[in-house]
Amino acid sequence: MAEHPADVVPTLELRGVRKAFGPVVALRSGSLVVAPGSIHALVGENGAGKSTLVKIVAGVYRRDGGELLLDGRPVDFGSTAESKAHGVAVIYQEPTLFPDLSVTENIFMGRHPLGGLRRIDRAAMYAEAARLFERLGVRIDPRRKAEGLSIADQQIIEIAKAISLDARLLVMDEPTAALSGVEVERLFAVARSLRDEGRALVFISHRFDEVFALCDTVTVMRDGEYIATHATAETPVERIVAAMVGRDVAELFPKTPAPIGDPVLEVRGLTSAGVFQDVSLTVRAGEIVGLAGLVGAGRSEIARAVFGVDRYDAGSVRLDGRPVPPGSPRAAIDAGMAFVPEDRRHQGLVIDASVSRNVAGVVRAGLARLGLLTARAENAAAAPWAARLEVKTGALDMHAATMSGGNQQKVVIAKWLATEPRLLIIDEPTRGIDVGTKAEVHRLLSELAGRGIAILMISSELPEVLGMADRVVVVAEGRITADLPRAEATPEAVMLAATHHPATQHAAQHGAAPHPSTVAPTEAAS
Repeated sequence: MAEHPADVVPTLELRGVRKAFGPVVALRSGSLVVAPGSIHALVGENGAGKSTLVKIVAGVYRRDGGELLLDGRPVDFGSTAESKAHGVAVIYQEPTLFPDLSVTENIFMGRHPLGGLRRIDRAAMYAEAARLFERLGVRIDPRRKAEGLSIADQQIIEIAKAISLDARLLVMDEPTAALSGVEVERLFAVARSLRDEGRALVFISHRFDEVFALCDTVTVMRDGEYIATHATAETPVERIVAAMVGRDVAELFPKTPAPIGDPVLEVRGLTSAGVFQDVSLTVRAGEIVGLAGLVGAGRSEIARAVFGVDRYDAGSVRLDGRPVPPGSPRAAIDAGMAFVPEDRRHQGLVIDASVSRNVAGVVRAGLARLGLLTARAENAAAAPWAARLEVKTGALDMHAATMSGGNQQKVVIAKWLATEPRLLIIDEPTRGIDVGTKAEVHRLLSELAGRGIAILMISSELPEVLGMADRVVVVAEGRITADLPRAEATPEAVMLAATHHPATQHAAQHGAAPHPSTVAPTEAAS
């Protein structure tokens, strides 16, 4: 870990902090040292443990082990109120203000200044709010209602509240995600002024250009562990990306080569206002296309629009050359699409129904005879697919709610394979399942591709994308920023494109230049 001068006591120090939620370990060894008068970036892939670490500092979670020190003194917060009382403030991406109250009332909620007869001294309160905004160099009317304020102004109000409480440590969690360029610059000016006052700031962001423009130091986390701390002025972005990724994906996800055929899915200019824009992609028979990007980039929304769950404003979707009507999952199914959603418990399964009823769910209409559907017919339709996917259940009448996450995922996949689709869209195929079952799901995807099914796979796990995909399409802030053949889809290239770093402009052009049809099947699948 980077050293600080011996005579400077860190405002915040975490040493080997651990946190688990049942069998899931969110933090194995979280460490962070933030000096007063500095802005310290905290970066890492999705699931690296950043949010858990922040919530421990904020008093939302209690750590299971390790040390937490503020100004050199050990602390153990049991609540957010206790954390705030010790001078910690967290500025979230979307603050939660009381919309019917004024800006000033939101700042001084629960601690209004009192005048004569112990009545609220509103004049003093408005004057103090005005002084806070002047100190921050921003122009906000202290008397206006919070309702209708921009996200940027709401964040400034939260910062003003923190300063009024004399917060010494401010944590900004993805604060720029919903801001315009001008609003980002204003926020950065405020952050620098707080740093110059001697306060310590932690800045969490996926945008490397912002990290390097604003922060003095950057700490990298990976898989719930501290990896490294570097001075931003002395560290190239490629070094940070390499530290974030740090895995040999070829060993984790061996892939079976499959011949790649003609286009099955063709998406052109798909646009949904405020969600994604001008999305074009192709998935071919026998091809696994990985849709990569950070959480919130718009990947799942694109998939839902392609399948007809959500409507879109412009563009077209074609399957095997034929247009698929927008906004109609039934039309998508009839065309030959299948969709395994991210939330299998609430969107993919009837959790209180049997395995056979779930597996036969989409094809149930075709199983009825004279308007009647029997359990025998459901079992007959479900049994081959349950066996094929090795669903570990003693009987087809077992309820899905009693099964493991891995077996639930297999049931959802079996349900859709029963429709004999031409295209399988699968969102987060292995989230929440154990390593052994992950391998089984990966083998299944390779087998399906080998049978000529086109697969569009969305995953937040970069090793999974790189290990399984013939081609990687990267989405950042609702736009495709790179289209990379397997041979060019390195962890660094994908991560740079996902963070929309300026260096990705060349990578996106380079990756999109060769049309997928020019990539030899053996090369793409190797």
